[in-house]
Amino acid sequence: MLIKTQRLTLVEQVAYQIQGKIENGEWQVGMRIPAEPELMEQLQVSRNTLREAIRALTYAGLLKTRQGDGTYVCSSSVLGSVIEKVIKHTDMLESLEVRYALEREAAALAASRRSDEDLEAIRTCLDKCRHAASQQDLKAYAHWDVEFHKMVIAASHNLLMANLYNHITEALQNMLLETKDFKNAAYYLDSHELLYQAIANQDCPQAEEAVRLYIEKARAKLC
Repeated sequence: MLIKTQRLTLVEQVAYQIQGKIENGEWQVGMRIPAEPELMEQLQVSRNTLREAIRALTYAGLLKTRQGDGTYVCSSSVLGSVIEKVIKHTDMLESLEVRYALEREAAALAASRRSDEDLEAIRTCLDKCRHAASQQDLKAYAHWDVEFHKMVIAASHNLLMANLYNHITEALQNMLLETKDFKNAAYYLDSHELLYQAIANQDCPQAEEAVRLYIEKARAKLC
């Protein structure tokens, strides 16, 4: 039996338009969205309709309103918001196990599917990570380490895996920054170099082994 379709309300239409701007990257995480009068003019809706739409997106975890300051984007998608809420109630060891599962599979796929452009992007991130470590720039080191892993995931050419991983690292960003230090930087850089070489040589087993090495090191640090 077919169910009669329902038209979207005006509030839902406005919410979907705002959500679209966030998910396509036009409005990025941390950005303050335009003020009410500007949005009302652009969308041709009343203040009440706009506020209802923003309230719905705030509840969904995409937006956050700061009293007297404005409304900011706090997640790049509804999925990212949900993952962030789950991760807040998950310990680091469980998060590491999920990362291992994703990064190991992605490394093997990247080794078999990577392009020359993928290799160049991975190499760039690794070199920048190494340079940041040599300069004792912890913030840059943590940033380029995360970007390195994202580029490896991207080289798997599995869009769903890349989206899922990016949302996980987005949710873990602050936690990753807090746990980074230079004590084991040389070890991680060496294991990341092994991963890069394995992907370059299209050696899937070696790529998986490289992931195991740095994940085991991180696991030992937590235990």
